[in-house]
Amino acid sequence: MYLIKEIEKEEKLLLDTVKKTLQFAQNKTTSIEVFVKKTIGMSINVRNGIVENVEFNRDGALFITVYNKFSKGCVSSKDFSLNSIKNMLEIAINISKYSSSDFFSGLPDATLLCVRAINLDLFHPSELNIENTIKFVTFSEKEAFKFDKRIVNSEGSFFNSHITINVFGNSLGMLEKYKSTRYSTYNCMIAQDKNSMQRDFDYSVARKIDELEKPEILGKKTSARAISRLGSRKIQSKKSAVIFAAEIAHIFFSHLVSAINGDNVYQKSTFLLYDLKKRIFPKWFNIEEKPHLMKGLGSKPFDSEGVSTQSKYIIQDGILQTWLLNTYNARKLGLKSTGNSGGIFNWIVQYNNISFKELLKKIDQGVLVTELMGQGVDIVSGNYSRGAVGFYIEKGEIAYPVNEITISGNLRDMWNNIIGISNDVDVRNNIQSGSVFLSEMQISGN
Repeated sequence: MYLIKEIEKEEKLLLDTVKKTLQFAQNKTTSIEVFVKKTIGMSINVRNGIVENVEFNRDGALFITVYNKFSKGCVSSKDFSLNSIKNMLEIAINISKYSSSDFFSGLPDATLLCVRAINLDLFHPSELNIENTIKFVTFSEKEAFKFDKRIVNSEGSFFNSHITINVFGNSLGMLEKYKSTRYSTYNCMIAQDKNSMQRDFDYSVARKIDELEKPEILGKKTSARAISRLGSRKIQSKKSAVIFAAEIAHIFFSHLVSAINGDNVYQKSTFLLYDLKKRIFPKWFNIEEKPHLMKGLGSKPFDSEGVSTQSKYIIQDGILQTWLLNTYNARKLGLKSTGNSGGIFNWIVQYNNISFKELLKKIDQGVLVTELMGQGVDIVSGNYSRGAVGFYIEKGEIAYPVNEITISGNLRDMWNNIIGISNDVDVRNNIQSGSVFLSEMQISGN
């Protein structure tokens, strides 16, 4: 009860801060937007049964953006006092006077703004007892050690809890807010046998603390993953089928986010520059953005400019349906904002009615990729090359773990080579997908 009252008090304070800022600005500028965000949280790290740190954070920032005709001035501060707000306004206005004019800058179209924030059930505060939380984290690690004698060490067991309050207002009359909670746990264990040592991790994340993975289950799953990687081998270079495991499928599709980002489009720095309304995936393939999923980890009622978020198809029947636009890059392209300032919101990747085991059965020889390394992706050309670890597949079964391999290709070919997606959807990220089966990629090993 105390926590809820404290958050309500904090929310009122932030709302008053935005209101006062807009009031102070009335006689100074006709075009302004104000955003304030505060995060209250706690992090705990336990390693080998010893509490290494307990951190509490209470971070907040006020952002003011002023538009003087087509010139822009931005300032931010952690000081919410009246004198600070007045000084920030003066500074922002002065910056705008000396900034270069840009015809495309300015507030969003008023018709696109969120006038009433939808309640998306994102806020589930919990009165956390430090001692009990430490026991939670310690128990998870203890269960991981008990799982198998080959688990010889820990890289740590973590717990994080954060409450975030967002308030946004502008001179077009918008003043809206929403708050959210986010809880996460993470384990990383080290396994060893006579020939090798390997590490692996697992994690859980939720809006509601009761919906986190049970600590004993998370501990056991982490250990099982680490042990499964013992005896990893190198393989010969070849072209073969590849499965991106569900836990990394969001990384695979994140390159599409970059390729259709409005900034990259208007700067002509994407290989998909001429592919709007064209097919870039198989005909059966769909991705839908659903920003209003209840308790969704990527759910938001409005974007970072106050524009209402809307459900929409990103890919429909394999065809690219939209760019991801904020106000500025939309105007550069002669279009309207898609409400994606600040990112994406719950991409749901269509899957086939097939289990992961059934997906494996479709492969005679190939590689199951469970972890990616490096940043070898060129959005201008679509060329893709990343280090990987995972498992070799033979006759529809996982045969043995592999490491020190590189997978490469071109994203355009890779997307068109998607044969199927299993129903083991990982919901822990903004992009939710099952395991993705590609017919062919270049595998470089020995």
